[in-house]
Amino acid sequence: MSETQAATTPRHLWAVGIVALLWNLLGAMDYVMTQTRNEAYMSQFTPEQLEFFYGFPAWLVAFWATAVWGGVLGAVLLLMRKKLALPVLLVSFLCMVVTAIHNYGFAGAADIVGGVGLLFSVVIFVVALALVIYARSMARKGVLV
Repeated sequence: MSETQAATTPRHLWAVGIVALLWNLLGAMDYVMTQTRNEAYMSQFTPEQLEFFYGFPAWLVAFWATAVWGGVLGAVLLLMRKKLALPVLLVSFLCMVVTAIHNYGFAGAADIVGGVGLLFSVVIFVVALALVIYARSMARKGVLV
């Protein structure tokens, strides 16, 4: 990276990018542990919750995977200062919206995961939306190229 590029990169991009990557890696770990049915990890859930998680249709798992891995890729692209971070994070966010509509609108997730699970889902939603807005701002300012 040249000195000119380094000077135009705001320090908060690195902080946001690193936190975003760590946050999304937690989501990726949750996805992998759930999909592989890791016994130690999944033991924290009730039988009803396990039935719910393991009963996702294939199309929903595909949207979930796209949301999770898109978040990881988007954070990496943000750290690389790539404009591609914006559409990747947007697709990730939209896939998350689809999974939330299915889970909370049609599959009764609120009753299954309880208040804490619902609150955590809201936090995930807000963080993903904030990352899209942040990436859009950085792209408009020419920080992402």
